[in-house]
Amino acid sequence: MNFDGSVVPIIDLNPARTGTHADRQAVAKQVGEAARSIGFLVVSGHGVPAGVIERAENASRRFFDLSGEDKVKYAAPSADIYRGYFGIETGNLASTIGQDEAKPDHREYFNIGRFDLDKSDPYFTTPTAMRIFRDNIWPDPDVPEFRPAIIDYYREMEGLAALLMELCARALHLPPDWFQDKINKHITNMVISNYPDQPEMLEDGQLRAGAHTDYGGLTILKTENKPGGLEVQTADGRWVPVPIVAGTFIINLGDLMAQWTNDQWVSTMHRVVNPPHEEGVGSRRQSLVFFHQPNYDAVIECIPTCAIGQPVKYAPTTSLEHLEMKMNQMNDTPKFRNADAV
Repeated sequence: MNFDGSVVPIIDLNPARTGTHADRQAVAKQVGEAARSIGFLVVSGHGVPAGVIERAENASRRFFDLSGEDKVKYAAPSADIYRGYFGIETGNLASTIGQDEAKPDHREYFNIGRFDLDKSDPYFTTPTAMRIFRDNIWPDPDVPEFRPAIIDYYREMEGLAALLMELCARALHLPPDWFQDKINKHITNMVISNYPDQPEMLEDGQLRAGAHTDYGGLTILKTENKPGGLEVQTADGRWVPVPIVAGTFIINLGDLMAQWTNDQWVSTMHRVVNPPHEEGVGSRRQSLVFFHQPNYDAVIECIPTCAIGQPVKYAPTTSLEHLEMKMNQMNDTPKFRNADAV
């Protein structure tokens, strides 16, 4: 079903969580239709406890309410460590699609990686793993509730992502567990973005988050209904708002899912726009973003059911190779390179 005429459908996951095999197949079909048409969907009936969401939101807000001097204490010690606090305008998402002259994003953010590594498993102790699975930076002295709230939220997102990937497999006429061995040791980063009030207009062409596609398999977003929000680009080039519906999550596909499906499913351009100038004060909004990324050594090549009757468009790559290519594009900005001085 659509919300208020939006091109982004709302899909109830409850039948997939609690229903029969036929119920799961019916929900998977809806997911597949959204994946082919717009690459975005809004999900209700997800089963994530409201209290877990509220605690994560409140703890995050308290962190961003700290002074700049206090927040920067939790910045990464160097720009090659993607953990902790990144100051305002240190990211540039539009640069990942080749817009080298794009203005930096008007947001600050905090990055969290996996925290439950089984160091007895050699997978997590290889040189590659030691480079990826960095220790998290937690603001325990200033916001002691931040760590437990975010850990609880992250775990809920892992469960929701697993359900969504099962539905994706069903929609692609694959066995329900087809993605399981490709995501069971995922390298997901969770990014908490804070978009501050805008009492003054920004530079021409500068946005809260520039136009971009996401990098991985899929993204799970929880955000607020405030002026200046998320927009998605339709196939005919229009920018349309994504509905913010209480109690739901926004889901979108990333570039790896598009490559996996030989572009049968779409990774759609999106951006976060500025509020109208007259609504700039009071427009602060916060987003919890779970960028679900497959195992670092997962081979991303055309899914067999997506190669029937058409040529394969992409050479094989790995989850990590693609992620690092995209991250290097974003990181190659002066403010990001000097993030520890912000």
